[in-house]
Amino acid sequence: MTATYDCIATTTLGSALSTISFTSISGSYTDLVLVFVGAQTNNAQGDLQFRFNSDTGTNYSRTILYGSGSAAGSTRSTDNTFFRVNTYSYPDTVDGGTTQILNIMNYSNATTYKTVLARGNSAASGLDATVGIWRNTSAITAIECYIDTGTLKSGSMFTLYGIKAE
Repeated sequence: MTATYDCIATTTLGSALSTISFTSISGSYTDLVLVFVGAQTNNAQGDLQFRFNSDTGTNYSRTILYGSGSAAGSTRSTDNTFFRVNTYSYPDTVDGGTTQILNIMNYSNATTYKTVLARGNSAASGLDATVGIWRNTSAITAIECYIDTGTLKSGSMFTLYGIKAE
């Protein structure tokens, strides 16, 4: 069985923004992959955060393994109102400062919680590996992506892919 990646949507920021959204996501794929490549406008070490279907309830949990080249560790949090993917791989001010890749499994399944595996890296600050769960059985039809401090630079890019098993 091969997997086919279809580009569902790409957003390249024409100006500095703090939030972008993907809406009306079709349920015709098995999994989603969301890729972010970009930087922030200030050096506030803002965190990339995500919400599914505009859910602001305490339904998100995550564990992050991280390293900076001189330190390593892990952190875990539960009952969050968002899903955060970085500790060290924040989008620093250098163009193309970070790459974040989120794999969202079984996003259209309406009987299970949604699992997310994410990895991120930044040459200036470090890398992260994250596993998370959204405790909701609804199919994901919308993803909100935002930075909690400052804004993302013009030219930062989000691309959403659908994976179709064949």
